[in-house]
Amino acid sequence: MTLLQTIKGLLFKRRAPLPETAPAEGYNLWAPAYDAQPDNLMLALDEALFADLLQGLEVAGKTVVDVGCGTGRHWAKLLVQGPSELMGYDVSEGMLAMLQQKMPHATVYLLDAAGALSNTADGSADIVISTLTMAHIPDAATAIAEWCRVLKPGGHLIITDYHPTALARGANRSFSHQGKTVHLKNHVHPIEKIKAELGQRGVAVLRLVERTIDDSMQHWYEKQGALAVFQQYKGTPIIYGLLAKK
Repeated sequence: MTLLQTIKGLLFKRRAPLPETAPAEGYNLWAPAYDAQPDNLMLALDEALFADLLQGLEVAGKTVVDVGCGTGRHWAKLLVQGPSELMGYDVSEGMLAMLQQKMPHATVYLLDAAGALSNTADGSADIVISTLTMAHIPDAATAIAEWCRVLKPGGHLIITDYHPTALARGANRSFSHQGKTVHLKNHVHPIEKIKAELGQRGVAVLRLVERTIDDSMQHWYEKQGALAVFQQYKGTPIIYGLLAKK
């Protein structure tokens, strides 16, 4: 999915909601082509945002849990730092298969509908990460409770995702499959609600970063002949990330 597809969801008003595909089914379809997206601005933005939030955290010798790990987009930068354990959870068997194809010894688990991290004990994770995943989860409170359950006191949590402002205005995650556009199901979880859910569980937000469509992104739109889209939606929040500590 390109950011152009996402912003076109903002640009054109719909008379009726688009049919949406459940994340597990959708990502199974998307998995074979997911890593081959050189012009996906959202993935580029997430790459930079995650690296920024991770900077300064001690990964060496630590236990890291990646919820919504997908094909392991961030695993290379984690593994090079020498964690004692890195495990991933995802709802898509196809995405996990792609991860294990790249990293045969990867420890991965299929995430059930309830989002339980069943293979991770209470207070056993030093770092929990979840990138570009939160809006796919229907019940944010239950998911956050589970992430906080496995996090050690003093442990850190990193969350990144599409900005709820963009999703509320009609942005959507979509991709092409066999000549058709597949739209993935999303839920709008306001950032203040996420912060409140964390706070109720003794997890404090240390940093919150929100990125808007700005001049640094203009060339991505020009490359796709979508300068008018850029000009109309310049200043729209498109991605956020937060770093929290228990």
